[in-house]
Amino acid sequence: MVTMLLTVACRSAWINPKPNSKTVVARHGQLRVSGTALVDAHADTLALHGVSLGWHNWWPRFYTAETINWLKKDWNVQVVRAAIGVEPDQAYLQNPEAALKQLYAVVDAAIAAGVYVIVDWHAHHLHTPQAKEFFRTVASKYGRYPNVIYEIFNEPMETSWDEIQAYAKEVIPVIRAIDPDNIILVGCPNWDQDIHLVADKPIEGFSNLMYTVHFYAGTHKQFLRDRADYALAKGIPIFVSECAGMNADGDGPIDQKEWTIWKEWMALHQISWIAWSIADKNESCSMIADQQVPANGWSDKQLKPWGKMVRQDLKTINK
Repeated sequence: MVTMLLTVACRSAWINPKPNSKTVVARHGQLRVSGTALVDAHADTLALHGVSLGWHNWWPRFYTAETINWLKKDWNVQVVRAAIGVEPDQAYLQNPEAALKQLYAVVDAAIAAGVYVIVDWHAHHLHTPQAKEFFRTVASKYGRYPNVIYEIFNEPMETSWDEIQAYAKEVIPVIRAIDPDNIILVGCPNWDQDIHLVADKPIEGFSNLMYTVHFYAGTHKQFLRDRADYALAKGIPIFVSECAGMNADGDGPIDQKEWTIWKEWMALHQISWIAWSIADKNESCSMIADQQVPANGWSDKQLKPWGKMVRQDLKTINK
């Protein structure tokens, strides 16, 4: 009973945050979904903008409070995404303890910094029992904080919408039994491209769900915006939990014209977006120049062109 009362007290403290509070979470508080919109504790529509860390199993050096604090201070992020890898070597399935340790470092830092944080089950295939246990653990630890957003399936591959729905209907109740309020993001087939299938058969019976669209501007152009427009017209709330300006393989030149079109489209519809990624891989979507660059405190020379673009966009949008 004491635990329940403390949880209610912690959550109720965020119902009516002060509009002039310094951090984004202090200003906006508990998020919810209204129609196709993400809204805050004041019932005002809100679009969040931020960055995703790279896969935790390959870039653990960025899963620190120092990195999160720098992204807030110097990039003006409102939200960060912790991409907890599931299937590769030394990812969650092989080493859940290390995955949770790195996740906790990011979530704790985000809460302390007053920014939102996406807990991303960064999988491409179904692992239902493991996902349920993961989200049960995370919700039990952090479900009382309004900072937390759950992303239950990163980019489904070779998985039908019916299969994803069945998976979601097992995972969502696990979270909701502990955390009745925080936003849950659900992926859609074909690397989060087939949002039109969601529009024709959305998940029913749960509140505060949004559906993810991922785009890479060099590959995904008007056809994907048309699909998203179709979904929005049918009342589907969309959250762009991963995007970038180059090709879908994460490399190649930045298509600045198409990136601008996407930004304008997201702004028009007040859709949140997360740019990929804080990593130092030898590809154009990894924002950090190389492995010799520290995990925070970056100068312009230590950022790749994509990192410089995203930083400037965030500093402009998130004033």
